[in-house]
Amino acid sequence: MNRKEMIRNYITSKRDEMVSDLAELIRIPSVMSEPSDGCPFGENNVRALRKAEEICRKYGFFTHNCDNYAISADLLNNGEKHLGILCHLDVVPEGNGWTKPPFELTAEDGKLFGRGAIDDKGPAIAALYAMRCVKELGFTIDKNVRLILGSNEENGSADMEYYQKRESFPPLLFTPDGSYPLINIEKGMMRIKLSHKCEKIVSISGGAMVNAVPEAAKAQVKIPAETLRRTAERLAANVRFDITEEDGLTVISAHGKSAHASTPELGTNALTALLKLLAECDVEEAKAFAALFPFGETDGASCGIKCSDEVSGAVTTVLSMAEISGGKLVCTQDIRFPVCESCKGILEKLENAAKAVCVSVEPIMQSEPHHVSAESDFVKTLLNVYENVTGERGEPIAIGGGTYVHETENGVAFGAEFPGDENNMHGADEFIKEESLLLNAEIYANAIIALCGKEE
Repeated sequence: MNRKEMIRNYITSKRDEMVSDLAELIRIPSVMSEPSDGCPFGENNVRALRKAEEICRKYGFFTHNCDNYAISADLLNNGEKHLGILCHLDVVPEGNGWTKPPFELTAEDGKLFGRGAIDDKGPAIAALYAMRCVKELGFTIDKNVRLILGSNEENGSADMEYYQKRESFPPLLFTPDGSYPLINIEKGMMRIKLSHKCEKIVSISGGAMVNAVPEAAKAQVKIPAETLRRTAERLAANVRFDITEEDGLTVISAHGKSAHASTPELGTNALTALLKLLAECDVEEAKAFAALFPFGETDGASCGIKCSDEVSGAVTTVLSMAEISGGKLVCTQDIRFPVCESCKGILEKLENAAKAVCVSVEPIMQSEPHHVSAESDFVKTLLNVYENVTGERGEPIAIGGGTYVHETENGVAFGAEFPGDENNMHGADEFIKEESLLLNAEIYANAIIALCGKEE
Protein backbone atom coordinates (compact mmCIF):
# COMPACT_ATOMS: atom_id res chain seq x y z
CA MET A 1 0.00 0.00 0.00
CA ASN A 2 1.46 3.36 -0.99
CA ARG A 3 1.52 6.46 1.18
CA LYS A 4 -1.50 8.09 -0.45
CA GLU A 5 -3.62 4.99 0.13
CA MET A 6 -2.45 4.71 3.74
CA ILE A 7 -3.49 8.31 4.41
CA ARG A 8 -6.85 7.90 2.71
CA ASN A 9 -7.67 4.73 4.62
CA TYR A 10 -6.64 6.29 7.93
CA ILE A 11 -8.72 9.43 7.41
CA THR A 12 -11.72 7.37 6.33
CA SER A 13 -11.42 5.23 9.46
CA LYS A 14 -11.54 8.36 11.64
CA ARG A 15 -14.71 9.75 10.07
CA ASP A 16 -16.91 9.28 13.16
CA GLU A 17 -14.30 10.78 15.48
CA MET A 18 -13.86 13.80 13.20
CA VAL A 19 -17.60 14.42 13.16
CA SER A 20 -17.78 14.05 16.94
CA ASP A 21 -14.95 16.53 17.52
CA LEU A 22 -16.47 18.97 15.05
CA ALA A 23 -19.79 18.70 16.88
CA GLU A 24 -18.05 19.69 20.12
CA LEU A 25 -16.78 22.91 18.51
CA ILE A 26 -20.01 23.78 16.69
CA ARG A 27 -21.91 23.42 19.97
CA ILE A 28 -20.08 26.51 21.27
CA PRO A 29 -21.62 29.76 19.86
CA SER A 30 -18.27 31.50 19.45
CA VAL A 31 -19.64 34.81 18.17
CA MET A 32 -17.70 37.85 19.34
CA SER A 33 -19.26 39.46 22.41
CA GLU A 34 -18.32 41.98 25.07
CA PRO A 35 -14.80 41.44 26.40
CA SER A 36 -14.25 40.61 30.04
CA ASP A 37 -11.30 39.74 32.23
CA GLY A 38 -9.33 37.04 30.39
CA CYS A 39 -11.83 36.95 27.53
CA PRO A 40 -10.70 39.47 24.90
CA PHE A 41 -13.47 38.55 22.44
CA GLY A 42 -16.07 37.18 24.82
CA GLU A 43 -16.49 34.08 26.95
CA ASN A 44 -17.70 31.76 24.20
CA ASN A 45 -14.66 32.45 22.05
CA VAL A 46 -12.44 31.41 24.94
CA ARG A 47 -14.58 28.30 25.47
CA ALA A 48 -13.99 27.36 21.83
CA LEU A 49 -10.23 27.81 22.17
CA ARG A 50 -10.10 25.73 25.34
CA LYS A 51 -12.24 22.95 23.86
CA ALA A 52 -9.93 22.83 20.83
CA GLU A 53 -6.88 22.74 23.11
CA GLU A 54 -8.45 19.84 25.03
CA ILE A 55 -8.98 17.92 21.77
CA CYS A 56 -5.41 18.61 20.62
CA ARG A 57 -3.97 17.37 23.90
CA LYS A 58 -6.13 14.25 23.72
CA TYR A 59 -4.27 13.28 20.55
CA GLY A 60 -0.84 13.93 22.01
CA PHE A 61 -0.01 17.37 20.60
CA PHE A 62 1.96 20.00 22.47
CA THR A 63 -0.26 23.00 23.09
CA HIS A 64 0.12 26.59 24.20
CA ASN A 65 -2.55 29.15 25.08
CA CYS A 66 -1.64 32.68 24.02
CA ASP A 67 -3.61 34.60 26.67
CA ASN A 68 -6.96 33.39 25.30
CA TYR A 69 -6.36 35.17 21.99
CA ALA A 70 -5.25 32.01 20.21
CA ILE A 71 -3.91 28.54 20.90
CA SER A 72 -1.26 26.53 19.11
CA ALA A 73 -0.62 22.81 18.82
CA ASP A 74 2.76 21.45 17.72
CA LEU A 75 3.31 18.09 16.06
CA LEU A 76 6.83 17.88 17.52
CA ASN A 77 7.89 18.97 21.00
CA ASN A 78 11.07 20.36 19.51
CA GLY A 79 12.54 20.81 16.08
CA GLU A 80 12.57 23.59 13.57
CA LYS A 81 9.27 25.47 13.34
CA HIS A 82 8.69 25.16 9.61
CA LEU A 83 5.01 24.96 8.63
CA GLY A 84 2.03 26.75 10.15
CA ILE A 85 -1.63 25.98 9.51
CA LEU A 86 -3.80 28.93 10.54
CA CYS A 87 -7.51 28.47 11.28
CA HIS A 88 -10.10 30.40 13.30
CA LEU A 89 -12.74 29.21 15.73
CA ASP A 90 -14.86 32.36 15.89
CA VAL A 91 -17.96 32.52 13.71
CA VAL A 92 -20.45 35.08 12.43
CA PRO A 93 -23.86 35.36 14.16
CA GLU A 94 -26.40 32.71 13.19
CA GLY A 95 -28.78 35.16 11.49
CA ASN A 96 -32.20 34.08 10.23
CA GLY A 97 -33.60 31.39 7.99
CA TRP A 98 -32.07 28.24 9.49
CA THR A 99 -33.94 24.95 9.08
CA LYS A 100 -31.41 23.19 11.35
CA PRO A 101 -30.17 24.23 14.84
CA PRO A 102 -27.25 26.57 14.05
CA PHE A 103 -25.20 25.50 17.07
CA GLU A 104 -25.81 21.76 16.92
CA LEU A 105 -24.16 19.63 14.26
CA THR A 106 -26.79 17.98 12.04
CA ALA A 107 -25.77 15.21 9.64
CA GLU A 108 -28.12 14.85 6.70
CA ASP A 109 -27.72 13.61 3.11
CA GLY A 110 -23.94 13.52 3.37
CA LYS A 111 -23.75 17.07 4.71
CA LEU A 112 -22.74 18.38 8.15
CA PHE A 113 -24.78 21.45 9.06
CA GLY A 114 -23.91 24.06 11.70
CA ARG A 115 -22.44 27.53 12.06
CA GLY A 116 -18.72 27.22 11.45
CA ALA A 117 -18.96 23.92 9.55
CA ILE A 118 -17.09 25.40 6.58
CA ASP A 119 -15.86 28.66 8.13
CA ASP A 120 -13.67 27.64 9.86
CA LYS A 121 -14.28 24.91 12.44
CA GLY A 122 -14.64 22.10 9.93
CA PRO A 123 -11.36 22.98 8.18
CA ALA A 124 -9.67 23.29 11.60
CA ILE A 125 -10.72 19.73 12.43
CA ALA A 126 -9.48 18.59 9.02
CA ALA A 127 -6.07 20.16 9.70
CA LEU A 128 -5.93 18.63 13.17
CA TYR A 129 -6.69 15.15 11.83
CA ALA A 130 -4.09 15.60 9.10
CA MET A 131 -1.51 16.13 11.86
CA ARG A 132 -2.93 13.20 13.81
CA CYS A 133 -2.68 11.02 10.69
CA VAL A 134 0.97 11.90 10.15
CA LYS A 135 1.74 11.27 13.83
CA GLU A 136 -0.12 7.98 14.28
CA LEU A 137 0.98 6.43 10.98
CA GLY A 138 4.57 7.17 11.95
CA PHE A 139 5.70 9.19 8.96
CA THR A 140 9.15 10.69 9.51
CA ILE A 141 8.86 14.43 10.10
CA ASP A 142 12.01 16.41 10.77
CA LYS A 143 10.51 19.90 10.72
CA ASN A 144 7.78 20.98 13.09
CA VAL A 145 4.18 21.66 12.09
CA ARG A 146 2.18 24.11 14.18
CA LEU A 147 -1.60 24.38 14.09
CA ILE A 148 -2.62 27.92 15.12
CA LEU A 149 -6.24 28.48 16.10
CA GLY A 150 -7.44 32.06 16.47
CA SER A 151 -10.63 33.66 17.74
CA ASN A 152 -11.20 37.00 15.98
CA GLU A 153 -10.93 36.52 12.22
CA GLU A 154 -14.53 37.56 11.59
CA ASN A 155 -14.04 40.91 13.36
CA GLY A 156 -10.65 42.24 12.31
CA SER A 157 -8.06 39.58 13.25
CA ALA A 158 -6.91 41.39 16.39
CA ASP A 159 -6.11 37.90 17.69
CA MET A 160 -3.28 37.48 15.17
CA GLU A 161 -2.02 41.00 15.74
CA TYR A 162 -1.63 40.08 19.42
CA TYR A 163 -0.21 36.65 18.65
CA GLN A 164 2.48 37.99 16.32
CA LYS A 165 3.77 40.32 19.02
CA ARG A 166 4.54 37.27 21.13
CA GLU A 167 5.15 34.49 18.62
CA SER A 168 6.61 34.46 15.13
CA PHE A 169 4.79 32.64 12.36
CA PRO A 170 6.59 29.70 10.77
CA PRO A 171 8.27 30.59 7.44
CA LEU A 172 5.63 28.56 5.57
CA LEU A 173 2.01 29.29 6.41
CA PHE A 174 -1.31 28.35 4.88
CA THR A 175 -4.90 28.82 5.95
CA PRO A 176 -7.92 26.68 5.00
CA ASP A 177 -9.95 29.91 5.02
CA GLY A 178 -10.35 30.23 1.26
CA SER A 179 -10.59 28.05 -1.81
CA TYR A 180 -8.72 25.46 -3.78
CA PRO A 181 -6.58 25.07 -5.77
CA LEU A 182 -4.69 27.87 -3.91
CA ILE A 183 -5.02 31.62 -3.39
CA ASN A 184 -1.67 33.37 -3.65
CA ILE A 185 -2.90 36.92 -4.39
CA GLU A 186 -5.37 39.03 -2.44
CA LYS A 187 -6.02 42.50 -3.75
CA GLY A 188 -5.36 45.60 -1.70
CA MET A 189 -8.37 47.01 0.13
CA MET A 190 -9.36 50.54 1.04
CA ARG A 191 -12.45 52.06 2.56
CA ILE A 192 -13.00 55.75 2.02
CA LYS A 193 -15.37 58.31 3.49
CA LEU A 194 -16.35 61.01 0.99
CA SER A 195 -18.39 64.12 1.71
CA HIS A 196 -19.95 67.13 -0.04
CA LYS A 197 -22.06 69.96 1.32
CA CYS A 198 -25.74 69.09 1.23
CA GLU A 199 -28.51 71.51 0.22
CA LYS A 200 -31.48 69.67 -1.30
CA ILE A 201 -31.36 66.15 0.17
CA VAL A 202 -33.13 66.11 3.53
CA SER A 203 -32.24 62.52 4.39
CA ILE A 204 -30.68 59.56 2.63
CA SER A 205 -29.83 55.95 3.43
CA GLY A 206 -28.17 53.40 1.24
CA GLY A 207 -26.55 50.11 2.08
CA ALA A 208 -26.15 48.30 5.39
CA MET A 209 -22.57 47.08 4.85
CA VAL A 210 -19.50 48.79 3.44
CA ASN A 211 -18.37 45.65 1.62
CA ALA A 212 -21.52 45.01 -0.41
CA VAL A 213 -23.36 46.52 -3.36
CA PRO A 214 -26.43 48.21 -1.80
CA GLU A 215 -29.65 46.56 -2.91
CA ALA A 216 -31.80 49.41 -1.56
CA ALA A 217 -31.47 53.17 -1.13
CA LYS A 218 -33.90 55.83 0.05
CA ALA A 219 -33.96 59.63 0.12
CA GLN A 220 -36.25 62.49 1.12
CA VAL A 221 -36.00 65.62 -1.03
CA LYS A 222 -37.75 68.93 -1.67
CA ILE A 223 -38.47 68.20 -5.33
CA PRO A 224 -41.95 67.69 -6.78
CA ALA A 225 -42.83 64.03 -7.00
CA GLU A 226 -44.08 64.37 -10.58
CA THR A 227 -40.73 65.82 -11.70
CA LEU A 228 -38.94 62.83 -10.22
CA ARG A 229 -41.39 60.34 -11.76
CA ARG A 230 -40.91 61.79 -15.24
CA THR A 231 -37.16 61.71 -14.83
CA ALA A 232 -37.19 58.14 -13.53
CA GLU A 233 -39.22 56.98 -16.54
CA ARG A 234 -36.61 58.15 -19.04
CA LEU A 235 -33.62 56.73 -17.17
CA ALA A 236 -32.44 53.45 -18.66
CA ALA A 237 -31.68 51.90 -15.28
CA ASN A 238 -32.19 48.32 -14.18
CA VAL A 239 -33.60 49.65 -10.94
CA ARG A 240 -37.15 50.07 -9.66
CA PHE A 241 -38.01 53.48 -8.20
CA ASP A 242 -40.93 53.98 -5.82
CA ILE A 243 -41.79 57.67 -5.47
CA THR A 244 -44.31 58.93 -2.90
CA GLU A 245 -45.12 62.09 -0.97
CA GLU A 246 -44.94 62.36 2.80
CA ASP A 247 -45.18 65.39 5.13
CA GLY A 248 -44.47 67.84 2.32
CA LEU A 249 -41.42 65.91 1.08
CA THR A 250 -40.92 63.51 -1.80
CA VAL A 251 -39.65 60.06 -0.81
CA ILE A 252 -37.72 58.02 -3.36
CA SER A 253 -36.91 54.36 -2.78
CA ALA A 254 -34.57 52.57 -5.20
CA HIS A 255 -34.39 48.78 -5.44
CA GLY A 256 -31.41 47.01 -7.00
CA LYS A 257 -29.49 43.78 -6.36
CA SER A 258 -26.82 43.07 -3.76
CA ALA A 259 -23.41 41.51 -4.42
CA HIS A 260 -20.10 41.29 -2.59
CA ALA A 261 -17.81 44.29 -3.04
CA SER A 262 -15.14 42.07 -4.61
CA THR A 263 -17.56 41.23 -7.47
CA PRO A 264 -19.68 44.38 -7.84
CA GLU A 265 -20.45 43.64 -11.48
CA LEU A 266 -22.81 40.90 -10.24
CA GLY A 267 -25.02 43.44 -8.48
CA THR A 268 -27.15 46.47 -9.31
CA ASN A 269 -26.26 49.48 -7.17
CA ALA A 270 -29.43 51.11 -5.85
CA LEU A 271 -27.47 53.98 -4.29
CA THR A 272 -25.72 55.14 -7.47
CA ALA A 273 -29.01 54.75 -9.34
CA LEU A 274 -30.69 57.03 -6.79
CA LEU A 275 -27.88 59.58 -7.06
CA LYS A 276 -28.16 59.49 -10.85
CA LEU A 277 -31.88 60.24 -10.60
CA LEU A 278 -31.28 63.16 -8.24
CA ALA A 279 -28.40 64.46 -10.36
CA GLU A 280 -30.73 64.59 -13.37
CA CYS A 281 -32.93 66.86 -11.25
CA ASP A 282 -30.03 69.30 -10.62
CA VAL A 283 -29.27 68.26 -7.04
CA GLU A 284 -25.69 69.52 -6.73
CA GLU A 285 -24.50 67.08 -4.09
CA ALA A 286 -25.89 64.19 -6.11
CA LYS A 287 -24.28 65.52 -9.29
CA ALA A 288 -20.86 65.49 -7.60
CA PHE A 289 -21.16 61.86 -6.55
CA ALA A 290 -22.77 60.78 -9.82
CA ALA A 291 -19.77 62.23 -11.65
CA LEU A 292 -17.37 60.12 -9.59
CA PHE A 293 -19.57 57.01 -9.44
CA PRO A 294 -21.78 56.74 -12.54
CA PHE A 295 -24.50 54.14 -12.24
CA GLY A 296 -23.29 50.82 -13.64
CA GLU A 297 -19.58 51.62 -13.44
CA THR A 298 -17.46 49.40 -11.18
CA ASP A 299 -13.92 49.87 -12.53
CA GLY A 300 -13.16 53.23 -10.91
CA ALA A 301 -12.62 55.04 -14.23
CA SER A 302 -14.58 58.17 -13.29
CA CYS A 303 -12.95 58.53 -9.88
CA GLY A 304 -9.50 58.18 -11.42
CA ILE A 305 -8.39 54.83 -10.02
CA LYS A 306 -8.89 52.45 -12.95
CA CYS A 307 -5.93 50.05 -13.30
CA SER A 308 -5.16 46.38 -13.81
CA ASP A 309 -2.35 43.87 -14.15
CA GLU A 310 -2.00 40.36 -15.53
CA VAL A 311 -1.60 38.50 -12.24
CA SER A 312 -4.34 40.06 -10.11
CA GLY A 313 -6.80 41.62 -12.54
CA ALA A 314 -8.54 44.99 -12.39
CA VAL A 315 -9.56 47.37 -9.65
CA THR A 316 -13.18 47.20 -8.49
CA THR A 317 -15.02 49.77 -6.45
CA VAL A 318 -18.43 50.24 -4.87
CA LEU A 319 -20.16 53.29 -3.43
CA SER A 320 -21.88 51.31 -0.72
CA MET A 321 -23.34 53.55 2.01
CA ALA A 322 -24.76 57.06 2.40
CA GLU A 323 -26.10 59.38 5.09
CA ILE A 324 -26.58 63.05 5.92
CA SER A 325 -24.25 64.18 8.70
CA GLY A 326 -23.33 67.68 9.82
CA GLY A 327 -25.00 69.28 6.84
CA LYS A 328 -23.08 67.08 4.39
CA LEU A 329 -23.86 64.14 2.15
CA VAL A 330 -21.43 61.49 3.40
CA CYS A 331 -20.83 58.31 1.40
CA THR A 332 -18.58 55.31 1.95
CA GLN A 333 -16.58 53.66 -0.81
CA ASP A 334 -15.04 50.17 -0.94
CA ILE A 335 -12.00 49.66 -3.21
CA ARG A 336 -10.21 46.42 -4.18
CA PHE A 337 -7.03 47.09 -6.18
CA PRO A 338 -4.38 44.94 -7.92
CA VAL A 339 -0.78 44.37 -6.89
CA CYS A 340 0.50 46.92 -9.41
CA GLU A 341 -0.87 49.72 -7.20
CA SER A 342 -0.51 50.87 -3.59
CA CYS A 343 -2.76 52.52 -1.04
CA LYS A 344 -0.81 55.75 -1.50
CA GLY A 345 -1.16 55.68 -5.28
CA ILE A 346 -4.88 54.92 -5.20
CA LEU A 347 -5.53 57.64 -2.63
CA GLU A 348 -3.66 60.31 -4.61
CA LYS A 349 -5.61 59.55 -7.79
CA LEU A 350 -8.93 59.50 -5.94
CA GLU A 351 -8.19 62.80 -4.20
CA ASN A 352 -7.40 64.49 -7.52
CA ALA A 353 -10.66 63.34 -9.09
CA ALA A 354 -12.74 64.18 -6.02
CA LYS A 355 -11.23 67.65 -5.68
CA ALA A 356 -12.53 68.57 -9.12
CA VAL A 357 -16.13 68.14 -7.93
CA CYS A 358 -15.58 69.52 -4.40
CA VAL A 359 -15.78 66.17 -2.64
CA SER A 360 -13.50 65.64 0.34
CA VAL A 361 -11.76 62.30 0.91
CA GLU A 362 -10.92 60.56 4.18
CA PRO A 363 -9.45 57.03 4.24
CA ILE A 364 -10.88 54.91 7.07
CA MET A 365 -9.16 51.58 6.24
CA GLN A 366 -6.09 50.75 4.15
CA SER A 367 -4.54 47.37 3.43
CA GLU A 368 -1.86 46.74 0.82
CA PRO A 369 -2.16 43.82 -1.64
CA HIS A 370 -0.94 40.40 -0.52
CA HIS A 371 1.15 38.44 -3.03
CA VAL A 372 3.14 35.23 -2.78
CA SER A 373 4.94 34.29 -5.99
CA ALA A 374 3.40 31.46 -7.98
CA GLU A 375 6.98 30.38 -8.71
CA SER A 376 7.85 29.77 -5.05
CA ASP A 377 8.64 26.20 -4.02
CA PHE A 378 5.95 26.48 -1.33
CA VAL A 379 3.16 27.28 -3.80
CA LYS A 380 4.38 24.70 -6.31
CA THR A 381 4.51 21.99 -3.65
CA LEU A 382 0.98 22.67 -2.40
CA LEU A 383 -0.40 22.71 -5.94
CA ASN A 384 1.35 19.42 -6.71
CA VAL A 385 -0.24 17.90 -3.59
CA TYR A 386 -3.66 19.15 -4.68
CA GLU A 387 -3.22 17.65 -8.14
CA ASN A 388 -1.91 14.32 -6.84
CA VAL A 389 -4.72 13.84 -4.33
CA THR A 390 -7.67 15.17 -6.36
CA GLY A 391 -6.57 14.49 -9.92
CA GLU A 392 -7.62 18.05 -10.80
CA ARG A 393 -5.46 20.75 -12.35
CA GLY A 394 -3.90 23.03 -9.74
CA GLU A 395 -3.32 26.69 -10.61
CA PRO A 396 -3.02 29.66 -8.26
CA ILE A 397 -5.81 32.22 -8.23
CA ALA A 398 -6.21 35.86 -7.24
CA ILE A 399 -9.20 37.19 -5.31
CA GLY A 400 -10.65 40.55 -4.42
CA GLY A 401 -11.53 39.50 -0.89
CA GLY A 402 -9.23 38.83 2.02
CA THR A 403 -8.37 35.68 3.96
CA TYR A 404 -6.81 35.05 7.37
CA VAL A 405 -3.29 35.36 5.91
CA HIS A 406 -3.76 38.77 4.26
CA GLU A 407 -1.53 40.55 6.76
CA THR A 408 1.16 37.85 6.84
CA GLU A 409 4.37 37.90 4.84
CA ASN A 410 4.28 34.57 3.02
CA GLY A 411 0.89 33.01 3.77
CA VAL A 412 -1.45 31.49 1.19
CA ALA A 413 -5.01 30.18 1.36
CA PHE A 414 -5.20 26.46 0.60
CA GLY A 415 -8.81 25.25 0.69
CA ALA A 416 -11.13 24.47 2.28
CA GLU A 417 -13.81 25.09 -0.39
CA PHE A 418 -13.49 23.08 -3.60
CA PRO A 419 -14.24 24.60 -7.03
CA GLY A 420 -17.98 24.81 -7.58
CA ASP A 421 -18.84 24.38 -3.88
CA GLU A 422 -21.69 26.36 -2.36
CA ASN A 423 -21.64 25.79 1.39
CA ASN A 424 -23.92 28.65 2.54
CA MET A 425 -20.95 30.29 4.23
CA HIS A 426 -22.13 33.10 6.52
CA GLY A 427 -25.71 32.17 5.60
CA ALA A 428 -28.46 29.98 6.98
CA ASP A 429 -27.84 26.22 7.00
CA GLU A 430 -24.08 26.51 6.58
CA PHE A 431 -22.58 23.08 5.91
CA ILE A 432 -19.60 21.07 4.77
CA LYS A 433 -19.95 17.83 2.85
CA GLU A 434 -18.65 14.83 4.79
CA GLU A 435 -16.55 13.80 1.80
CA SER A 436 -15.06 17.30 1.61
CA LEU A 437 -14.14 17.24 5.30
CA LEU A 438 -12.30 13.96 4.78
CA LEU A 439 -10.69 15.07 1.52
CA ASN A 440 -9.39 18.25 3.18
CA ALA A 441 -7.74 16.19 5.91
CA GLU A 442 -6.23 13.91 3.28
CA ILE A 443 -4.82 16.83 1.29
CA TYR A 444 -3.36 18.48 4.39
CA ALA A 445 -1.71 15.26 5.58
CA ASN A 446 -0.02 14.86 2.21
CA ALA A 447 1.01 18.53 2.30
CA ILE A 448 2.59 18.15 5.75
CA ILE A 449 4.67 15.22 4.57
CA ALA A 450 5.68 16.96 1.34
CA LEU A 451 6.81 20.08 3.18
CA CYS A 452 8.15 18.75 6.47
CA GLY A 453 8.92 15.07 6.03
CA LYS A 454 11.24 12.85 4.12
CA GLU A 455 10.68 9.64 2.22
CA GLU A 456 11.64 6.49 4.06
